[in-house]
Amino acid sequence: MTTLPVIAVVIPCYNEAEALPVSAARIRGILMSLADSGEISNDSYILCVDDGSGDGTWGVIEKLAADGEHIAVRGIALAHNRGHQYALLAGLNEAALTCDAAVSIDADLQDDPEAIVEMIRRFREGDEIVYGVRASRDTDTHFKRNTARAFYKLQNMMGLETVYDHADYRLMSRRALEILGQYREHNLFLRGIIPQIGLSHSIVTYDRGTRVAGESKYPLRKMLSFSIDGITSFSARPMRWIFGTGLSLLVIDVLISIYVLVALISGTAVSGWSSLMLSVWFLGSLILIAIGIVGEYIGKIFIEVKDRPRYNISKRAGY
Repeated sequence: MTTLPVIAVVIPCYNEAEALPVSAARIRGILMSLADSGEISNDSYILCVDDGSGDGTWGVIEKLAADGEHIAVRGIALAHNRGHQYALLAGLNEAALTCDAAVSIDADLQDDPEAIVEMIRRFREGDEIVYGVRASRDTDTHFKRNTARAFYKLQNMMGLETVYDHADYRLMSRRALEILGQYREHNLFLRGIIPQIGLSHSIVTYDRGTRVAGESKYPLRKMLSFSIDGITSFSARPMRWIFGTGLSLLVIDVLISIYVLVALISGTAVSGWSSLMLSVWFLGSLILIAIGIVGEYIGKIFIEVKDRPRYNISKRAGY
């Protein structure tokens, strides 16, 4: 690049009043060091997105935005809690107006912010998307490690193109951000959308740490919901599986019908309450599951066709 790039670090925040002062100070220190060494512009900044927090997070953002440091902190507040993906998208859309590249990272700093240095180096060498990927899961519990593996395997089975062990820690160039802005769906799964952009990309690995403060905002229930959103937003394969299961059951029904007719003709038929009830419960469960999967898709169609605004920004700080 012929000029120093303006880098925006986007931090989605939901009830992060404890963690944000620590994470903002550390990220600001990294950006200051890069600016002092002539690798990025002094106009680089941190953009915090308050996702309808109820713990004073916005007050912390306002205080950071008013401190006068040469690496500025800016803030936007969503009018209502919309979830991590919407808050992240709001920040990326906002940053795309004024930056050359944006790095997204969570406020808990479990993703090592030192990897930002290597991401920016890759960007200056020509990569337009740089994914932050965990080097290992050795620090995870046995349950967390295995559920994460199942999560990625399930996505691959369903035909999703995702980066293994990558969350939402990445750098995107301004061109990548502008292309992302053309994706208008309301059922957001950025980990599936961004690989579809198709620009030059690379991977930076890092060791994942512990939260600097606060509690995890992604318990198992939310992770399961997130996985379902990702699958139903990008793949129709579950519905095809329903169709295939239906065909298989039709073949089984034909075989059972032949068996019943033979038994009737030979006079060996015995009424069997157990087998009847098992069949009824099995087919009933299968029907309910199928209706639920189809309903998930219909619900997403319902949300998309209304085309309501994905988020509203109520306040700004540091502008």
